[in-house]
Amino acid sequence: MRTAIVAAMHQELAAVLALLPDEQKQAAAGREFWVGHLHGQEVVAVLSRIGKVAAATTATALIERFHVDRIVFTGVAGGIGRGVHRGDVVVANGFLQHDLDASPIFPRYEVPLYGTDRFATDAALTQALEAAVRRALPGTHLHRGLVASGDRFVSSAAESRALHFALPDVLAVEMEGAAFAQVCHDYRVPFAAVRTVSDRADDAAHGDFLQFIEDVASRHSAAIVEAFLAGG
Repeated sequence: MRTAIVAAMHQELAAVLALLPDEQKQAAAGREFWVGHLHGQEVVAVLSRIGKVAAATTATALIERFHVDRIVFTGVAGGIGRGVHRGDVVVANGFLQHDLDASPIFPRYEVPLYGTDRFATDAALTQALEAAVRRALPGTHLHRGLVASGDRFVSSAAESRALHFALPDVLAVEMEGAAFAQVCHDYRVPFAAVRTVSDRADDAAHGDFLQFIEDVASRHSAAIVEAFLAGG
C-alpha cells in the first residue's frame, strides 16, 4: 500500500517530511516528490502547489508516475459554514467547484459531461482520516461535510456570505480539493482530505491565513498524518 500525502503549503510539507526517516527526492512534472516510509508504510509526499490546475497535475503524476494506492490531502481552508470557526478541523465528504459555471448548457456548478456537481471522497479512507484527527487533536471541534474549491482566495465578508447563500451546505472553501477529487474519481483511486480552518474567508482572511500557517496548520498536518499512518 503506497500512500500519497499532499500538502498545500511549504510549511505543512516540511512538517510532514520531518516525520520521514528515509525520504528520497524524485523530480517529475516540475515538482519534487519525496518517497519514504512512516510507521512501516510507503509514503510519497508532495507539495500540490496552489489552484485547481496545479492540483490536477500533481494528482495525475502521483497516480501515473508513482502508482499510489490512495491520496490524502492536508491543508487549510476558509470557514463559511455556520459554526465553523478558526482552529476547527473539516474532514471533507465531498467537493465541488464554486467557480464553475457552464450554464446555460449545463446547470451551474455541474462538471460538464459528468452529470454531477460534486465528487465524494472515499468513505473508508475518510472515516480513517476522521479517526486520526480525533486521536491527534483531541478536543478540537471536528466537522465533516462538503468543501468547495475555486481559483481565487476568498477574502471578503461579502463574497463569503454570497457563497454561503448559494451553497448553504458547504462548510469551507479552498483551492485544490475538487481537482484532486475529480482526478481520483477518473482513476478510481481513493481520496480523502482534511483542512484546518485558518480564517472565516472574510476581510481579515489574508492576515489570519499567513499567521495561522506558521503557528498552527503545520503542526496540525504533521500530527494528523502521523496518527493516520500509525493507525494503518
